[in-house]
Amino acid sequence: MSAKIALITGANKGIGFEIARQLGELGITAVIGARDEQRGKAAADKLGQPFVQLDVTDPRSVETAAKWIEQEYGRLDILVNNAGITVPPPAGVPTGTTLETLRNMYETNVFGVVTVTNAMLPLLRKAPAARIVNQSSELASKTQVMLEDTPLWPLNNMPYNSSKAALNMITVAYAKELWGSPIKINACDPGYCATDINAHQGFLTAEHGAKIAVQLATIGEDGPNAAFFKHDGSALPW
Repeated sequence: MSAKIALITGANKGIGFEIARQLGELGITAVIGARDEQRGKAAADKLGQPFVQLDVTDPRSVETAAKWIEQEYGRLDILVNNAGITVPPPAGVPTGTTLETLRNMYETNVFGVVTVTNAMLPLLRKAPAARIVNQSSELASKTQVMLEDTPLWPLNNMPYNSSKAALNMITVAYAKELWGSPIKINACDPGYCATDINAHQGFLTAEHGAKIAVQLATIGEDGPNAAFFKHDGSALPW
């Protein structure tokens, strides 16, 4: 069989770009999924990888991307649901959160993941042992955010945190449906990386943040399933 085929959403920059780069270094064909065609193609050209236009909030573009992958490769070995958004802290305080903000957050971070995963599952089933990785956050863990003596305590961004908590449950739900199949699905926290999503305030690099997703995307038959991992590889409580 030819090289493994991976699709990474939101891969034109930041952690998604690094995931694609690192997968490529392992000899995997890493399809750059991005909603902006110009930026997506530029990123793909830089990595020497293919590009497909994909907006996770647009089911039509997702279906078109799935058809293109099927025509080009006939299967999908790895899906990394990396695309995500957040809002600045003032807009994320529970009493300051508008329904519009909440809906926009869920459109990308929750509904978008379901849209992409459902569209790609027929292709993932055609692979010998596909892997799905959902890019979550330590802020999705109710256990972690309730620890008062940690930096997570003041980060009470309701739209973002709750959307990632929903993503964690989605991860488990897919794992249960796919239980007994060769497909494994896990969630991970890349850590506080310096990327556009936080105005490059993070103390970790995108390269570092990508590593845990790459590890989970390439696990063997004895690897974890339906689990949640921190950027350093340690297990996180749901």
